[in-house]
Amino acid sequence: MPDSRHLDTCKGPIPLDRTCIVGVLNVTPDSFFDGGRYEAVDRAVARGFELQEAGADVLDIGGESTRPGSRPVEAPEELDRVLPVIERLAGELDIPISIDTYKCDVARQCVEAGAAMVNDVTALRGDHDMVGFVSKAGVPIVLMHALWPPETMQKSPEYVDVTEDVLSFLDSRARHAMAFGVKRDRIVLDPGMGFGKTLEHNLELLRNLPALTALGFPVLVGPSRKRFLGDITGRPAEERLWGTAGAVALCAAAGAHFVRVHDVNAMKDVTRVVDAVVWQV
Repeated sequence: MPDSRHLDTCKGPIPLDRTCIVGVLNVTPDSFFDGGRYEAVDRAVARGFELQEAGADVLDIGGESTRPGSRPVEAPEELDRVLPVIERLAGELDIPISIDTYKCDVARQCVEAGAAMVNDVTALRGDHDMVGFVSKAGVPIVLMHALWPPETMQKSPEYVDVTEDVLSFLDSRARHAMAFGVKRDRIVLDPGMGFGKTLEHNLELLRNLPALTALGFPVLVGPSRKRFLGDITGRPAEERLWGTAGAVALCAAAGAHFVRVHDVNAMKDVTRVVDAVVWQV
């Protein structure tokens, strides 16, 4: 995995020679694990500083839940949730902020406020203006696989071959982005754990992560406290820390450049151990 490259942001380069931690900050009422905890701006800002202190390399802020069964939020409401937090944090944090949105107007205003990355769970399909904005702004973009929309994505998801289908989709979306001027070294790929996948689909993707890293783009994986871990352990989201640790260790060992997690402090230790043993960094 880890190589000598880095991901450039306006906050400086993010090294890709180790497993980087993306800390989750959902300022939503209905996210599956932390929904409602950080709706208040002061609490969200305090949490942002906590995640940086715990060792996050990137802070990913989201104002719309895209969990299975969730319904879309209009851009003005999403902006009301995320903009005040980004405006407060952008000038104070040492780490880059990623805005988790598929809406171009939300991304544009958040980048203007100081966000340094865009995390698009639709892989540029949700808003056709997004690709032009990302290209012009020059910010890194995370392209994620999902069987959109969230209301139906977990209703009997089917693939011919889940690994080949997801890899083909992500490669195609990366090429789409580059055709519109997005630089190759600004693109990150995410297989979308839990976004239109059964337990076996998720396990198969974890087994075959090296095939995704072989596409030559940085890879981000977000297994944190997901339902498939509950399917394995029989535990609710609140008790999936150790299941998450197991998944994060597998991701790091398989070559993921980023893991997106709620529990930054614990997962930082997990990735440090894996990186020291497997990648000798």
